[in-house]
Formats: sequence, C-alpha cells, structure tokens
Amino acid sequence: MGRRVASSRPALARFTPRHHIAAMIDPSPFPTAILALDPDSPNQGPGAAPAPDDASLIDDYSRTVSGVVERVGPSVVRVDVRKQGRSAGSGSGVIISSDGLALTNSHVVQGSRTVNLITLEGRDLQARVLGDDPDTDLALLRVEADVSLPAARLGDSSKLRRGQIAIAIGNPLGFDATVTAGVVSALGRSLQSRTGRMIEDVVQTDAPLNPGNSGGPLMSSAGEVIGVNTAVIMGAQGICFAVASNTASFVAGEIARHGRVRRAYIGVGAATTAIPRRIALRLGLEQATGARLLTVDQAGPAAHAGLLSGDLVIALDGRPVTGVTDLLRALDADKIDRTVSVDFLRRSEQLRVWIGPVERPQAA
Repeated sequence: MGRRVASSRPALARFTPRHHIAAMIDPSPFPTAILALDPDSPNQGPGAAPAPDDASLIDDYSRTVSGVVERVGPSVVRVDVRKQGRSAGSGSGVIISSDGLALTNSHVVQGSRTVNLITLEGRDLQARVLGDDPDTDLALLRVEADVSLPAARLGDSSKLRRGQIAIAIGNPLGFDATVTAGVVSALGRSLQSRTGRMIEDVVQTDAPLNPGNSGGPLMSSAGEVIGVNTAVIMGAQGICFAVASNTASFVAGEIARHGRVRRAYIGVGAATTAIPRRIALRLGLEQATGARLLTVDQAGPAAHAGLLSGDLVIALDGRPVTGVTDLLRALDADKIDRTVSVDFLRRSEQLRVWIGPVERPQAA
C-alpha cells in the first residue's frame, strides 16, 4: 500500500463542509456568518432611521418635563396663611384664570377668609377665599388686585391612563418652585377627607410630594393640570394623591356660581369598575365601566331604596354612569328633593330602583 501524505491544512478544515465558491472568496478555514436584511422591514436598509439610543430617549424626556415647567411654572404660587398676624402655615396653588382665580387645598387655607399668594416672580398678592369645600379638599381663591396673571389650563382627567408622565410643581418644605416627576400610578382611588367623607376619583402618582406641595398642580406631558395635589402617605415611598382635574373643575364652577358646592346626597362611596364583558354583551350595554358601590350609609337614601355594597351603578336619572366622576356630576343641586331612577347590576342581573336624593349636609 502507498504511504499517506500528511495534509498541511488545519485538522478542523478537513471536517468543515465548504461551498466551492465560498472557498474561492474566503481564505479563512472557518465559515463566515452572513446576516441578510429583511426586505419588508422599514427599519432596515438604506435610508432607514437610526435606532433610538438610551441617551436620546432620556433627552426627549428631559425636554418634555422642562417644557412643561417653563409653560406652567409661572402659574404656580405659594399660598401663605396668617392668623392673628402670625404665620399659620403655607402650601401651593395654581392660577386657573388670568384675572386671578386660583385653586388650592381646603386644608391649606384652614378656614381663613384671606391668604397671600407669592408668584414665581416674587409678587405678593392678597387673595380672598371665595369658597372652601372640605369634602373634596379644594378651595377657590381670587386675587383682590386688578391683575393679569399667567394661567394654567385644566385638562380632562377622564382621559388619563396609568403610566402617563406626571409632573408636580410646588413649594415643599418652603423650597419654592420645586419640580418632581413620575407617572400616573393608578386611577379612580378613594381618599378619606379631613371631614371623614370620601374624596372620589383620586389620581395616585409616584411623583414625589412633601408637605407644602399641597394645593399645587399635577400636570401631564401636554402641560395641562390633571390634578390638584392633596396628600401623601407618610413613611411610604412613591404613594401620593391628587384630586382629579374634572372634580376640581366642577368644584371651582360651583363655588364661582354659588359660593359653595350644593350636592345631592344618596349616602354611598364608590369606585370606577369595569363591567364584565360577557355581562355587557348579554345585556346589550354599550358602556364598559360603571360605579361600584363600596359603602352604603344605612341611614341614607340609597339604603332606603334597597341599594347594597357591591352593586354596580350604570345609570342615574336615565343618563349613563361610566364611573365615579359621572356619578358625582349626576348628583348635582338639580337632583335635590327629586325622585330619580338608578339602574344597576347586581351580580349578572340588571335592576332599577327609585331614589330621593337630599341636599348633602355641609361639613362641620
């Protein structure tokens, strides 16, 4: 037998299958991986936009927050309260009308008839408390001088979604014009007011708040006020609350017209809840949500009419109720001492009762 001649090629090459064309253009003993572009992808190939990197995304976020602060910041004021000639505390507020209407918290004004507003420019303006609504922890102020001030716009809080950017400006712990940012953490929360009644449709955020932020605005990335900051849970991280802007708009309008908020009262606490889809389809309901009754005052009109905790209200006086905001708006002064219908779901059954709302007692 003839003697074998040892090959000079690396051993691995003898066991690597190679195409004859590849061998001509690729002198490497290892095959070269070739990645093909997907011709149907708009993000590849000549002229495709470069992929965003982390730095550009952070820059975009920073520009968004800075832009909101530049536009809305001048409308945020410090609210100083004095009693018997001495300082009794301070908080924040937001101008909502260029002629000097401002919103703040009821607990900030502490029952005072006048307060001082300090603008971002340092102007000291005396303001009258037009009305105070402890049930929603809101108060409406008017600057007494003839002024023209930068004003913020109230947004539609019913369009909020969890995860949206939330920006707060206020005067925490005496540090004027402090900006914090986070996201909308949850919607439709209920929060107990200082009167013991529940503030409905509260926005939860993780934008850091501290004492002194109370009464200041919570804003969207569009620069609209989506809430009035009202409370923090002391000792907790990132659990803060704001009264929804739709509630603030309703309260401001009532105080401007009547000097107080007249409300019909049926004696319930509620939260916005989704209607199970199978039930909505079976009953032919177009709405996706309603107002779930969490508490029912046994001495109130709702209990007398037969409503129970757990019932899901879907209409009042023939008008759809898609959540807490709708229920609060429906229980206006026009419903006082009238008999109105309430449509609701109990488990999977649709029912109707008739109820006689009374005027809500004024907070003590």
